[in-house]
Amino acid sequence: TSLFPAAAQRLPSVGYARALSAEGVLSLRPTLLLHGADAGPPAVLAQLAATRLAMERLDIDHRLEGLLAATRRVAALTTREAEGLRLAQRLQAEWDAARREVAARGAGAPAPRVLFVLSHSMAQVRISGRDTGADAMIRLAGGANAFAGTTGYKPLAPEAAIAAAPELILCTDQGLQAAGGVDGLLRAPGLAATPAGRARRVVAMDALLLLGFGPRLPQAVTQLAGLLHGRA
Repeated sequence: TSLFPAAAQRLPSVGYARALSAEGVLSLRPTLLLHGADAGPPAVLAQLAATRLAMERLDIDHRLEGLLAATRRVAALTTREAEGLRLAQRLQAEWDAARREVAARGAGAPAPRVLFVLSHSMAQVRISGRDTGADAMIRLAGGANAFAGTTGYKPLAPEAAIAAAPELILCTDQGLQAAGGVDGLLRAPGLAATPAGRARRVVAMDALLLLGFGPRLPQAVTQLAGLLHGRA
């Protein structure tokens, strides 16, 4: 499902990472399978392991430290240690710059209350609590998750959204497009009655950039910080 870098779009696809098929993966005759913590379903991973295919799970855990560890591990597994070291050093330098940018943007102002809305269609609208990629990104960019009192992704409840009183609604570009733009998104129950909805403060980012936690993480945090702190 990766669209970045562009070269990824020229490679064979095995489908959505959470809904793999053993046959699709094995048809490519891999000698090593690298997968994230969210890959699945578990039964398919068990099928693949039963074939004695070498498999390596990479847990980034929504943290820079996890990303750097994964970078070093992939470099070791692919015998590209020197390239991996250079990438890890570049990521650390970019991260340090991103953290300075976030601190500068948020200096002297309270963290904006942000509601992240995940929607593939208006019939499936969910919000994000703790222990999610969206929650981690909001905090890294200097915001406060309006639903920090809940865990995981939950269906949107109108009363809860109004009570959370978000100052800004964050979504993905793809979700906003599927909703029919800002007007369509604000038709989701409860959103128009929030402070963010009344002010039409809705911002969006590319889904893979926002939630991918890949080598563009520093750029993603910097871009989101700009959106959260008034450069929408």
